[in-house]
Amino acid sequence: MKGLHIVAFTLLIIGGLNWGIVALFNTGIGDWVGASLANIIYILVGLSALYEIFAHKNNCKLCGKGA
Repeated sequence: MKGLHIVAFTLLIIGGLNWGIVALFNTGIGDWVGASLANIIYILVGLSALYEIFAHKNNCKLCGKGA
């Protein structure tokens, strides 16, 4: 599960940076990689967010049991 957590967290970072780029420069990852690949990336980022919502407490040392 650690590997899945790392992948999900990385995709969330990519998604967050993309939102920052969109806000600052009015461009985003979709403009650089094409619409089809961008849609796949957006879906993966969304799934990663859902995964982290439900699994974060078990994966996070600060949020886990006994904290």
